[in-house]
Amino acid sequence: MPRHARLPLWRDQSPEQKLETLRGNLLDLYRFNLGDTLNRLTRMLDAHQPADDKEARDIQLIKQLIAAHPDILSMSCEIGHITASALVVDLSSGRALLHFHKRLGRWLQVGGHIEYETDLARAALREAREETGLPDLEHFPPGEAPSPIDYDVHTIPESGEAPQHLHLDFRYVLATSRPGALAPAQGESTRFRWLKSADALDEGAAIDESLRRLLRKAFARLPSE
Repeated sequence: MPRHARLPLWRDQSPEQKLETLRGNLLDLYRFNLGDTLNRLTRMLDAHQPADDKEARDIQLIKQLIAAHPDILSMSCEIGHITASALVVDLSSGRALLHFHKRLGRWLQVGGHIEYETDLARAALREAREETGLPDLEHFPPGEAPSPIDYDVHTIPESGEAPQHLHLDFRYVLATSRPGALAPAQGESTRFRWLKSADALDEGAAIDESLRRLLRKAFARLPSE
């Protein structure tokens, strides 16, 4: 619901009040421009069946933050922002691709920030193509409207001028038939591993439980050998 102008008028407001007025107007613009997108994301979350208590709690938190922060798709949102990631699988061998995140010190799926986008499936595909260079990546399974198979909230530690914040991750599955074409772009991580199910789930602390959950879901969807 749009907010009505309030007293005191702008000319009579203190600098602090003017900042708060500007902030409210900016958030109203986010609501106006992104309201349909945020409602669609909330419906996606409502329709998802969580695999465990952690994912259930994370889904509720994401919904709460979407409702409270209409700028949640922007990296400038201080509490955190929505991200899009993807687990890449090689259908011919039944392997999954992980890369080692140097700053966080663990193996992860590919993916990252939203860049002025409202289509998270497309953002996950873009990020995966940039990070892997794989030319034939497509959402899996084919022929279906792509939707996340997993949701996760995790804390990103403070780094440089960026404060500690939350990543609200929408996680997809992408498939390739050309694993040997792996060629990450300059500046991207170059430490990758293709892992079978048993090997991926036996990586110890280098793989956190939320990624194990994503791996289990993805491997369960692959064609049986």
